[in-house]
Amino acid sequence: MKTHSKRKELIMLPLLLVAILLCIGGHFILQPSFQESNIAEYSLAALPFLLFAIVIIAIRMAIKAEQQEE
Repeated sequence: MKTHSKRKELIMLPLLLVAILLCIGGHFILQPSFQESNIAEYSLAALPFLLFAIVIIAIRMAIKAEQQEE
């Protein structure tokens, strides 16, 4: 079993924190007080695409880290 570098795993923490903040922000925007806002509607529509982009970035970082270990 391979051991992974803690430093390389810590590099991904900012991506995790951004994903968490996006999820919390999405729930905040779903409040009834923002129901009439067009900006809220567009930002909620863009949220899944932003999260998908974060996943792609994380996968690329993991592949790069794995190749550097070899």
